[in-house]
This record gives sequence, structure tokens and C-alpha cells, in this order.
Amino acid sequence: MADKKKDKKEKSPEDDYDFFAPHPHPTKVRVKQSFFDHVPDAYEGKSISFNESPKRTPKKVVEEPKEETPKAEETPAESPDKTPVQETVAPPMKMDVLAADPWDTKDSSAQSRLLIKGGKIINDDQSFDADIYIEDGIIKQVGTNLVIPGGARTIEARGKLVMPGGIDTHTHMQLPFMGTHAVDDFYSGTKAALAGGTTMIIDFVLDQKGVSLLEAYDKWRGWADGKVCCDYGLHVGVTWWSEQVSKEMETLCSEKGINSFKMFLAYKDVFMLDDTELYESFKRCKELGALGMVHAENGHLIAEKSKEMVKMGITGPEGHEMCRPEEVEAEATQRAITIANQANCPLYVVHVMSKSSADVVSKARREGKIVFGEPIAASLGTDGNHYWNKCWRHAAGHVMGPPLRPDSSTPGYLMDLLANNDLQVTGTDNCTFNADQKALGKDDFRQIPNGVNGVEDRMSVIWEKGVHSGKMDPCRFVAVTSTNAAKIFNIYPQKGRIAVGSDADIVIWDPKETRTISAKTHHQAVDFNIFEGMVCHGVPLYVITNGNVVLDEGQLKVTQGMGRFIPTPCNSEVVYGRLAKRELANMPQKVERDPYTGPVAKITSNGDAPAVKREENPIVADTSQFQHSRPPTRGEQFDDKAPRRAQIRTSNPPGGKSSGLW
Repeated sequence: MADKKKDKKEKSPEDDYDFFAPHPHPTKVRVKQSFFDHVPDAYEGKSISFNESPKRTPKKVVEEPKEETPKAEETPAESPDKTPVQETVAPPMKMDVLAADPWDTKDSSAQSRLLIKGGKIINDDQSFDADIYIEDGIIKQVGTNLVIPGGARTIEARGKLVMPGGIDTHTHMQLPFMGTHAVDDFYSGTKAALAGGTTMIIDFVLDQKGVSLLEAYDKWRGWADGKVCCDYGLHVGVTWWSEQVSKEMETLCSEKGINSFKMFLAYKDVFMLDDTELYESFKRCKELGALGMVHAENGHLIAEKSKEMVKMGITGPEGHEMCRPEEVEAEATQRAITIANQANCPLYVVHVMSKSSADVVSKARREGKIVFGEPIAASLGTDGNHYWNKCWRHAAGHVMGPPLRPDSSTPGYLMDLLANNDLQVTGTDNCTFNADQKALGKDDFRQIPNGVNGVEDRMSVIWEKGVHSGKMDPCRFVAVTSTNAAKIFNIYPQKGRIAVGSDADIVIWDPKETRTISAKTHHQAVDFNIFEGMVCHGVPLYVITNGNVVLDEGQLKVTQGMGRFIPTPCNSEVVYGRLAKRELANMPQKVERDPYTGPVAKITSNGDAPAVKREENPIVADTSQFQHSRPPTRGEQFDDKAPRRAQIRTSNPPGGKSSGLW
């Protein structure tokens, strides 16, 4: 009976809220206040249609046969091959494990509807107090005093910050590199990303010279699609150049959802392109409306300096930094900017590691060049003095390319430029190797696999070094960790913003809470953490990806394959919006002039200019006895027979007196 009474009280949202019928109690009408227009279909249990947008890829749901039941219920079937994984970050709490795709579970209304109440919303351009209603992975309402249908879960966020989920622009999950594979694959890597507040990564398709770009792309999609716990995108590395590569770049842009290509000026004989190939690749990016990216180091100098270090007996990790000095990075950065500018191609400089290279990027931007600079968590949170640590494992754990700089003021300097928009976005270059893998270079630093961690700790490190230190405000934090990346890679406002219609990728952040970073507690598969012992203010309390709560009061609940591939369309407005007019204004112009009608010199067949004949010289006549123009000198002087005087005293020597007042 109690159940029946309860059923009678519960009504569908459409029955409860008739906005056009007269209210039974006019004096008690509750006026709705909202910063945004009401979404008409917020109660219909479906997502906003984005079929016309190439950015949104619908998630494929495999329907399994249902067991026979007395009454057929129209509820999506659970996928039996998706087993939730529950990990404990804080002290264990007794909680039910949620399925990977809450909108596909039997209790769909409860799992797909979510209300975040009482928080302070932080976007890149403004902050305000408001509630957020989410349904089926999409933000449906943002405002105050929202009218919410029944069955929605409420998360109380009073006193907390509600921000767009982070976007890590630079990762290398399970990358084959230097004879081994990165230990963090697309499962452990994206799981760790979610634990730290990052809800999307952009990884690199990076294969050897001669390998088809399309084949490499398919390989990376095959690795990622079944493992990712959050949404992801891809850049593609161009490690060799040919007509085939040029054609495949067009296919990747038009059919595969790629809008960025990375070229290397380092790793000689492995990934490196010469300047001519670099120029051709930049021109192709410009034709396709794609973004050119560059790893800026002088590979030729590094190869020679490495040999010199080994000859001197320097084989430890410190040799890695000394053969890659700061000016080697700055030179390559300047060269890449120059070549890209000549090709009219916007340029994105990955992992800016030094003051001098950051200054090159900043100067180019002030000159009007379209350049974006990406410092990473490592360059913002630590320095290169670790290379001289007495513990070989500790020193080798920090080896990456370009290396961390021993100047301890570098992280603060880069953070200043990031806060003031001289640098724009942040990634991690997350490429992790365990101790036994790093030990491949125990006798020669050239064999140490390059790479460090960061995907889990990026948000906390930037908050600690940027916001907590007073160098940037929370809005700028959102810009450099999420929004700017979404704009540059053309997935804004689907990602990088809290607004009606955007994906529900949200972090509820506690700026007062602290945590200590350690390899013992992080979620990555690597056994070392370059930020070991760092105390960070700012901790994610809840992390929501596509409307699914994956970090819930200290508990991480994820499932392999729950993430989606997000296409990144070409011709981003932020990247190419001003290029067409600029190219037109700066186009070389022909000077119209009258044709030349004067005499023209004759050129001999061998290409040499004809010699001037002596008789044609108007100054000196042609004589066979000619030596010089002065008269011949006599054989003796007129005073040769006079005795030589020892000394001559004179009051006024030639040229003036040698004494006196002047």
C-alpha cells in the first residue's frame, strides 16, 4: 500500500510543470530566475541534438539480448563486459559501485540526471554563483532557482569552485620509444588523469620513419578506444616527408578528425626533419587549415655534444642536460618560428622548458606572429638540479627532452609568462618509464628513455604555483588548463566551458584542501613521481565526465572504454581567424615600371665577365715595360758619402714642438 501511495504522488515532469496553465495559487507563484534561457527539452530524457556538428561523435551502444521477464521494460541493457574498477584515494568508504555509463543503466532517470547546487562557477572570462542541471551527459540548465525534474542526484557544492574539466594537450600513452614502451597505457593514464581533474587528453600518434600516417592513426585508435576512461583527441607526428605523407595529411584532416601535426627538430635519424622538409610540412598544414606543432631542439648539435660528453667520461643523467643547453632549445624555437612564418602557418611550440625559448615565443607574439607556447607541469613545478642527484635512479627519473633546466628560477619565470598570456596552454608530455626501463641507460645517458609523469598532478601543480602563489586568478587557471586548449584545437564550447549545451565535463574543486604528491598514492602505473613530496593546495572533490561522476568524495570509479574519441576540426577561429586578412595585406606586390631600354652587358659562353683590355684603360697606357707609375729610383742617394751624425737636437721637430702648453 505504501508503494502504491508513493506511486500516486510521483508524477512525470511534464504533468508537474505546465508553464502555460494558470497557477492554482497565484499569490504563491515562485518566480524562476536564471542567467540563461530555459531549455525546452530539459525534461524529456534526451540530449540536445548535435547531429549537424562534426565535433560530437555519438557513443556506440552494443545491445545485448534481454532475459525473458514477466513484463518487458523499456530500459537499456547493461553491458556485461564493462566491469567497474573501484580505487580508494582517501580512507575507505562504503559506497555502491556505479556502472560506467550511467545513462545506460536500468535506473536511467536517477543516474543520468544530476544537479550541482550552490557552487561558484568559474569560466575563463567570468565567475558567478549558480546551479547546474545535467542530463544524459549534457549541461541543460545553468542558473538559480532551477526547476528540476524528480530522480536527479544532488551534489552540494557550497563553498567550492565548479570548473570545466582539464584538457591535457600533450600525452604519450603506451608510446613505443627507445626500445621499450611507456608503462602508462590509455587505461591507467586516463584513469590517473580523471583522479587529478583532467577530463580529456590529446595524445600523439608517433610512429617511425617510413610508416604510413593512416596506418599509425589506426594503430593508436585501436589501442585507445577500448581502454580510455575519459574523452580523448589525437595529434599526428610527421617523422618523414614525401608526396604520400602530404596526401595522407589531407585524409586525416577531412575524414579522421585531425587538425594538428607535430614535426621534430630533435632525435636525429629517428624523428627529425631537415629545414626543407619542415617548410614543406608547414606549407601543407597551411593549405589544410591545420596547426603546425614543433619539438624545438637542434638535433645536429645534440648528437655532436653527446659524443663529446661520453668521450669526457660523463655518462650519467647530468650529461643529458649538458649536451642540450638552453641556447640549443632557443635556437631551434627561433628557427621553427621563422620557417613557419615564411610558410604563413600558425605554430604551436610544445613543452617550452627554458626562459630563453619562452622569451623567443613571447617576442614573436609581440611582433604579430601567430605562435602558441605550451609549458608543461614539469617545467612549471620542478627544475633540472635533480640531474646532479647522487642517486642514479632519482636523476634518471627526471630525464626528458628537452631537459629540465638547472636554473631554479625557471619555473617561476614560466608561470609569470603563462599568467600574462605570453604562454597560452599547459600539457604534461606524460611519457612514463619504470626503474628497470630507465636502467637501459645506466652506462650511457643516451640510452635512458626520455619521459616523466604529470597527467594526474598537472591541475594541482598549476593551482599551487599559479593561483595559490597569487600569480593568476581562478579564471586564468581555467583558461590555461582547459579553455584555451579547447579553442585552439576547435572543440569549444563543447569542451572547456560550463554553459548550456556543453559536455558535462566538470570538476568541483576545493581550494582550501591540501594533498601531498607521492608515487605511493598516485594512480599512474609508473614507480616514480617527479613531484614527490610537494604539498599542493587545491584538490578535486568530484570529477564528472560526460555526466558520469567518476571521482566521488575520495573514491575513483572508472571503466575501460567509457571515453570517446573527439574529432578536432580544421580552421580553428582562434588559429586561422586573422590569417586570411593578414596574408592578403602582406602579399608581395609587383612594382609597375617602364621597361629598361639601355645597353646590356654581354656574357661569355663560360659565364665569366670579359677582362678589361689594357689599351682600353684610359688612365695607364699599355706598355710591356710598365711596373709602376712613379719615376725610376737612382742607384745612390746624394748624401751617401757624408759622415753620419750621431744626434741632432732641434727645438721644433717636424710636426711641431714636443713640449709646452697647448
